Amino acid sequence: MADVKTTELLRTTQSWDGAQIPNFPQDNAEIVSIRYEFPPGEKLAWHHHDVINFGFVQQGELTIIDINGNVKVVRQGEAIVEMVGTIHHGENNGNQTVILYMFYVAQKGMPLSVQHPDIPMQ
Repeated sequence: MADVKTTELLRTTQSWDGAQIPNFPQDNAEIVSIRYEFPPGEKLAWHHHDVINFGFVQQGELTIIDINGNVKVVRQGEAIVEMVGTIHHGENNGNQTVILYMFYVAQKGMPLSVQHPDIPMQ
């Protein structure tokens, strides 16, 4: 039998900006997993999350910028806990496609993100 190796990637009660993670939903919990691919130069629009979400970068380097200009760079193999309630966006400033896996803990029927098209991209 092969030995199974485990590596804890992340254990926290805070998102990357230091804010406390909100309480877990009480009813109709829903777990969603999404694989994202960001080509070089791609930017997401401004948005925020009302749900708890976390993930890891499998390939590349993702830059996350919040509405106040705070920046977090997540590199290949690193885990991230996204902000809840804070407007932000992600962008790929590198030269290879970013592959990002995100996991959302929500209540059934809640949107995973809320878009802010009124905020111009820079």
